Amino acid sequence: MSVAGRIAAVSGAGGPMGKAVIDRLVADGVAGLALTDISGRRLEQTRFGLPGSLPVVCLRADVTVEDEVAAFCDTALETLGRVDLLVNIVGGIRSTQLYTPAIDIPTDQWRKTLDLNILPSVYLTRGFAPGMVERGYGRIVNFASIVYGGETGQADYAAAKAAVASLTRSLAEELAPNVTVNCVAPGLTRTSVTQNMPDAERDRLIGKAFNRRMAEPSETADAVAYFLSDGARFVTGEMLSVSGGIRPHL
Repeated sequence: MSVAGRIAAVSGAGGPMGKAVIDRLVADGVAGLALTDISGRRLEQTRFGLPGSLPVVCLRADVTVEDEVAAFCDTALETLGRVDLLVNIVGGIRSTQLYTPAIDIPTDQWRKTLDLNILPSVYLTRGFAPGMVERGYGRIVNFASIVYGGETGQADYAAAKAAVASLTRSLAEELAPNVTVNCVAPGLTRTSVTQNMPDAERDRLIGKAFNRRMAEPSETADAVAYFLSDGARFVTGEMLSVSGGIRPHL
């Protein structure tokens, strides 16, 4: 499932999921990388771990801000010439607590959560997809979540991830036939968020999976790698759950 000769852009490149995706891209022979993260420190750490011979663009950006995304896209295209593969990882919960009843979620939290989970994919696709269409080749992978079907205490996050799934399907039809758009839906995955969970809550969520453990970021990266590969050239508008058997549904 090689991506040899392709140029990839990855958002959220400084986090555990971003690093896992980048490691897989490098292992599969990617020819260049455009990386962004809201943390310049984390981004630099990711860059430090990459082969010195690999062309890499790193630019700190808040990808919920249109102008910052435009600057990143422009820099990537000017430096690398093109972007063939786009992985939109950025997302999350905009709250200091993990669960809040829907009727108690402040309006500002709704806005921030929706912005964080939808706008990055919109802005980055807007920046890179036209070139993919023009060249007749492209792969886009978005990150949804298994909670997209609804989750008690996470109505804002679940609704935002449902929007990502819907956006994926719409883009897949609009950008066909030569650009595929798919999404992965991770379940509980070993990241800083899950490591900071109370033990009882983490154990409850692990207990829902058939194989009774958290996913590793590399296992979601494997699913991303499939969608980016030529093996998935006739797969578009699809969601692949990486959840140990938990099935998302509406």
